[in-house]
Amino acid sequence: MKKIILLLAVLATFGFMQQGETITMKGSDTMVILAQRWAEVYMSKHPGTVIQVTGGGSGTGISALINGTTDICNSSRPMKKTEKEKLRMRFNSLGVEIKAAKDGLAVYVNETNPVQELTIAQIKAIYTGKTTNWKDVCGPDAKIILYGRENNSGTYVYFKDNVLEGDDYVSTMQSMPGTAAVVNAVAKDKYGIGYGGVAYAQGIKVVKVKKDSNAPAYEPSEGNVKADKYPVSRFLYMYTRSRPTGAVKDFIDWTLSNEGQEIVKEVKYFPVR
Repeated sequence: MKKIILLLAVLATFGFMQQGETITMKGSDTMVILAQRWAEVYMSKHPGTVIQVTGGGSGTGISALINGTTDICNSSRPMKKTEKEKLRMRFNSLGVEIKAAKDGLAVYVNETNPVQELTIAQIKAIYTGKTTNWKDVCGPDAKIILYGRENNSGTYVYFKDNVLEGDDYVSTMQSMPGTAAVVNAVAKDKYGIGYGGVAYAQGIKVVKVKKDSNAPAYEPSEGNVKADKYPVSRFLYMYTRSRPTGAVKDFIDWTLSNEGQEIVKEVKYFPVR
C-alpha cells in the first residue's frame, strides 16, 4: 500500500496525473468584464477547470494567440488578413473565429453636457480635429476634450475604420489604457467625449447616433443593435488557433448556450442567439 501511495506521489510530482484543466483567455479590454463573469460561473460548475482571464487589448490577445501563449483570444474586432497569415505560417491554420456577443459601440459625454445626438460625420469631425468646439454640434461654447483608446485596442481600430473611415485620430486625443479609464475621464470632465463598449456606460451620458443628418438617431440598445438600426454596432469575438477540442471546446460551447448568453445580457452586452 505504501508503495502505491509513493508511486502516485511521484507521478503527480512529474505531471503524469491529470491535475485539472487550465484555460487561458487574453485580449480585449472591452470583453474583460464578460470573460471574467463567464469564467466565474463556469468554474463554479466545473471545479476541475481553471480559467485565467487577462486583458491588454485585442492586439495583445491576437499576438498571444500567434505566439502560442493563450488558448483563447478575445477580440472586439475581426482579425486582420496579415494576422491570420502569421498564424498560418506558425501553426498551419488561419484560426477559428467565434462570434460570442454583440456590442453597440457607445459615444460617451459628461452627464451635464446638453448634446443629445450626433451624426457619424460629426463624430468623425470631432475625432479628426476638424470640429473643436461643442457649440458647432449644438453644445456649449467650450473646447471639446477628446478621450480614446490606445492603438493596441480593438475598439481603437474598429472606431478608426468604421467611424473615422480610416483617417487618423487628432494628436490631441488622450489615449487611455482601458474603456473604464475612458468612462472615468469623461465622468470627471464636463467637456469630455469618449467611446467604448456599451456595457461600461455608467456615470456618463450615452449620446444617440445618426447614420447621417437625414436619418433618425438611435441609442445603442439591444433592440436597435439586433435590428441593425444603431450605426456603430459590432460583434465581439473569441479566436482559437485551430478547431477547439476538450475543455476549451466545452467552455466555448457553454458560452454560446442559453446560459452563457444570459450572462452576456447580465453584463449589458447583447446575445448572438
